[in-house]
Amino acid sequence: MLRTITNNFAALTVIGVGLAWLYPPAFIWMTDGRISFAGQPLLSLALGVIMLAMGLTLTFEDYRGLARMPRALLAGVGLQFLVMPLSGFAVAKLLGLEPGLAVGLILVACCPGGTASNIVTYIARGHVALSVAMTMASTLAAVVLTPLLTGWLAGAYVEIDRWNLLVQMVSVVLLPVVAGTLLNRLFPRAAARVSEVLPMVAIVLVILIVLVILIVGGIVGGSKAQIIANAGVLLLATFLLHASGFALGYILARALGLGVIEARTISIEVGMQNSGLGSGLAKTPAFAAQFANATQAALAPVPAAISAVWHVLIGSLLAGVWRRRG
Repeated sequence: MLRTITNNFAALTVIGVGLAWLYPPAFIWMTDGRISFAGQPLLSLALGVIMLAMGLTLTFEDYRGLARMPRALLAGVGLQFLVMPLSGFAVAKLLGLEPGLAVGLILVACCPGGTASNIVTYIARGHVALSVAMTMASTLAAVVLTPLLTGWLAGAYVEIDRWNLLVQMVSVVLLPVVAGTLLNRLFPRAAARVSEVLPMVAIVLVILIVLVILIVGGIVGGSKAQIIANAGVLLLATFLLHASGFALGYILARALGLGVIEARTISIEVGMQNSGLGSGLAKTPAFAAQFANATQAALAPVPAAISAVWHVLIGSLLAGVWRRRG
């Protein structure tokens, strides 16, 4: 079943988004805040489970290995936080996006690579170990870099509360990943059994997050008309963001002297963002409060939702081409 899901990840995502748009009530329970545990909304908990799943696959030796970063790993992580944030800012300026859309696009551009990149790398016959290492390294680096870069670039549109973003990154990303690693260390046999199931759960949660972020009612409130009015520029902006990531990731990796397989892996890792994390951060009340206009605040999570569709589609297409080429 897991193989079926991974091989059809792009198709499932597109189908799910279509169903969510046609019938929002079936999905808004994930993001409307009515379901919470220990004071945490369900969306934040879902993101935490995804990070926990990643942590369960890691050991402390993996962390120590990051201190001995080979050139490909260092280049991949560096390009992740260079190419995407600057591309997001450039696209927002080029298209003259209004503040809510611009900030949302920049926020997702400043997020780390997503777990879906590991799946796409596997399909593309890329360097899976390198992909996993880059995802882990960029996720850990994002705890600091995402707030800093978002504050710097999106600050041209609204005053960004970097401290709030840092707190969110620590609680949603860092703590679950470290907790998963600790569980792996303390209960290796149990972690091995659970990790066989959790990746599938994580994939399902990623798809669910994509669905609920895109729909009205749950995240964008009553702004469906505005989303439809901005559909063209939203599709173009998010496409340009991810197309730039995939293309520049590959070109610059090759320019740095890396091999074809490494360049393909870096291209996928740079081009595919943790869109679920971006949309979850954009939807927090503290982040929305930074906007003077409630309409703009409601639009901020939307670029991440559309971005999730684009990066899966482009990544899956490239994976299919590269898999055939060998």
